[in-house]
Amino acid sequence: MADWITEFMSHYGYAGIFIMMAVENLFPPIPSEVILPFSGFMTQAASLSIAGVVVVSTTGSLAGAVVLYGIGACLNMEKLESFVERHGHRLRIKREDVMRVEEWFQRYGIWAVLLGRMVPLVRSLISLPAGMANMKLSLFLLFTILGTLVWNTILILVGALMGDSWNEISRLLEVYSTITYVGLGIGGALLVIIMIHKKIQSA
Repeated sequence: MADWITEFMSHYGYAGIFIMMAVENLFPPIPSEVILPFSGFMTQAASLSIAGVVVVSTTGSLAGAVVLYGIGACLNMEKLESFVERHGHRLRIKREDVMRVEEWFQRYGIWAVLLGRMVPLVRSLISLPAGMANMKLSLFLLFTILGTLVWNTILILVGALMGDSWNEISRLLEVYSTITYVGLGIGGALLVIIMIHKKIQSA
């Protein structure tokens, strides 16, 4: 998949980066961990500017996030879980992933939208509970832009600095993603255990 992504971006430039970042929000298996460092490398190997790549990638991310926010506004948790159970395997999303993101949003509210933009998988899915909770659109846009801008700028700058070795940062980010997934899984399991323990004590 990485080869196809980089080839597409090399061919279409700014438009390719915009499209890939928009689709990355809608289709989590497409990783920004590949798109953004390679975009940074393209500023050294092609006639693209760092500022232009940052603006285009952030705009693309925002477009995808708004689409998911709109979908979330039309759904409830039961419908979303039902959809994921039927079609989630195609997106590499499990029902448990949706539940963890929902719990994270309920716990941290609007800050989850800001911080979630820097967390693998959560970055894509956090727009859904924001839409379902009817989070004020202006706040959603503000925190989405801020969180996305930070994440995109860092990875683009690193990709530009590393040049031909841009893919090394992608490998490191794969480790980061794996650690994050494990952490979310452990956190979700601990939350369930705590809730069960409280129910037992109150019984």
